[in-house]
Amino acid sequence: MYKKALFLVIAISLFLTKARADEGMWIPMLLKKYNIEEMQRLGFKLTAEDIYSVNRACLKDAVVIFGRGCTGELISDQGLVITNHHCGYGQIQYHSSVKHDYLTNGFWAMSQEEELVNPGLTVTFLKRMEDVTTQVLEGVTDQMSLKERDSVIVKNMTAIKKAAIKDTHYKAVLKPFFHNNQYFLFVNEVFKDVRLVGAPPSAIGKFGGDTDNWMWPRHTGDFSLFRIYADKENQPAEYSKDNVPYKPAMHFPVSLKGVKEGDFTMVFGYPGSTYEYVPSYHLEMLTETINPKLIDVRTEKLRIMNRYQEADAKVRIQYAAKNARVSNSWKRWIGENKGLAKLNAINKKKAFEQSFQQWVEVNNDLNKKYGDLLADYKKLYQEYTTYRLAGDYTSELIYRNGIEIAKLAGSFDALAELYKAETKDEKAIAKLKETLSKAAKLYFKDYHLPLDKEMTAMLLDRYRQNVPADFHPNIYQTIDKKYKGNTEKYVDAVFKKSNFINQQQLEALINNFNEKQIKILEKDPAFLLFMSFKELYKTTIYKQLKSFNQQLAELNRLYMAAQMKFEKDKVFYPDANFTLRVSYGQVKGYKARDGVFYDNVTTLEGIIEKDNPDIYDYRVPEKLKELYKKKDFGRYEVNGSVPVCFVATNHTTGGNSGSPVLNAEGHLIGVNFDRAWEGVMSDLMYNPEQCRNISLDIRYVLFLIDKFAGAGYLLDEMTVVE
Repeated sequence: MYKKALFLVIAISLFLTKARADEGMWIPMLLKKYNIEEMQRLGFKLTAEDIYSVNRACLKDAVVIFGRGCTGELISDQGLVITNHHCGYGQIQYHSSVKHDYLTNGFWAMSQEEELVNPGLTVTFLKRMEDVTTQVLEGVTDQMSLKERDSVIVKNMTAIKKAAIKDTHYKAVLKPFFHNNQYFLFVNEVFKDVRLVGAPPSAIGKFGGDTDNWMWPRHTGDFSLFRIYADKENQPAEYSKDNVPYKPAMHFPVSLKGVKEGDFTMVFGYPGSTYEYVPSYHLEMLTETINPKLIDVRTEKLRIMNRYQEADAKVRIQYAAKNARVSNSWKRWIGENKGLAKLNAINKKKAFEQSFQQWVEVNNDLNKKYGDLLADYKKLYQEYTTYRLAGDYTSELIYRNGIEIAKLAGSFDALAELYKAETKDEKAIAKLKETLSKAAKLYFKDYHLPLDKEMTAMLLDRYRQNVPADFHPNIYQTIDKKYKGNTEKYVDAVFKKSNFINQQQLEALINNFNEKQIKILEKDPAFLLFMSFKELYKTTIYKQLKSFNQQLAELNRLYMAAQMKFEKDKVFYPDANFTLRVSYGQVKGYKARDGVFYDNVTTLEGIIEKDNPDIYDYRVPEKLKELYKKKDFGRYEVNGSVPVCFVATNHTTGGNSGSPVLNAEGHLIGVNFDRAWEGVMSDLMYNPEQCRNISLDIRYVLFLIDKFAGAGYLLDEMTVVE
């Protein structure tokens, strides 16, 4: 039996070693220890200190968190930032109207005075990071209960963060790595005055739309430009007309040298979440239950949105960002399931688990500590899956671009609670009223009642069909008893009687809100709909999900530690957790399926080939067609066209949107914006043959700024490398 176990360990290790040639999201401060030699073997010409240093300016100083979920990078010494068009989409939409439709027409500030202010938008620089595992786990013992362990860890983390930023304007973030086996501190600097500089029209920035999303070949000019402003001391400041462009410690030189097959590439950004080390039961849950149900409901959401958007230009603008949010995960889930099936991922996980279990059982100490891990996982996932589905589906109904009127009504619950308190906090009440008033204005700016009404009926029916009866809120009793099971009649009544369908009526409710208004709120049918799902989630789903997640976290911690012992010679990278990471690889095409091989680059010629005025996603702007016809490509021309996008083997995920793609010299050659559909399973298992990140070629960006937009002055402030 021992020989059989040893053979399986060797077989699995060989498979994993082969599969991880380009895999990994690596911690910048540890590159010198684990990665720099391999990076240099692949062609990288800089040092680990050039990438990350706390003693001098380095590449990390040119990378920022853009907003709350993307990456951006500095491309001039005047605070100019480039990120994806889809990362800046919310700001572009915020400034758009039927009169000034920047989504359709694009926006270009021809001077700094024309740049547009974006309330609430921030960029965040990492100042330093530090391994604080020993400090976080001080006082923690194996004999502690989970509650005791968490209490000690939280107390230690609070003290560490407080000490790290004492007497500074910095912010501290402390995050677990390797499923709570290691901890790192991040000290950040946040800038709050970030202005829109330029964005191409959606026909370029979103070219191909949902049709091409997650796909290769790609021809999307997915970029937007912003500028960071600071006070006169170059420090973060709230917006002021007296602020000046920020002077960064580092900005990326922009390269016109381009890429070719086999070239070294490095992505430096903030990947959001991956789950590389989960057991096979997690993959079974996703592929057999969660993903199929969520794909189904989002298919219906998109069907409704698309129909209304196609019929009305105003609705198209109002729901542009909402549609993009719904579509993004919908298409990824479809690709994820296909990719995992192609990889035979579940069976590969099971083979690994079999060899792991045999390794554990030959050692009494290991068996005592880890012997029941997989059995405990199996039992837990059998129960967890049903609750996870109910929780995800509830979020789909209310929060993930679902029933908008219910979400809006639910936002008033906090106001009612403030009025019910024994001692009223008048300051908090006034602040919340102001917040709700602003939110209501933004809500109605991007709201279409007929769409929401149809969406509401569909979602309520889908929930009833796809979620077990034990998780049905009491609102279904109302539908069955009062409306004889007719969801549409119930929805008609909600939208007829609610206070949340009219902006003026809602403003009056906010301004005049008092104890008497609570009764009106609590009888409002939209509020009752929200509260029905909230109560269900609170009483039936949340507590159990929380318990399951705590149990999973502990199993994951033990399993991660055990895997690292099992494969003691392997260098592990931590799952993504929206902290700064480096991934490196090479420009490389790939075989998509039998008989289909994709090249590594696309060009402007491909955009013209896709041009179709009858399809919104493929309407090429006339000026771009004119430039192509005249071959007016300037210094961005390559072989009679302009490079647009390229693919490489860098391991990326959500959050890497907008990340700089650097060449061997550390120069900017592209902006990461997507992954090829065949490889989107890389959040769970990496396939070196098909996992490809898609990047916008920086030469296409410069061509658009210069030749299309006529904003060549922006190039003057960049460091362009010929």
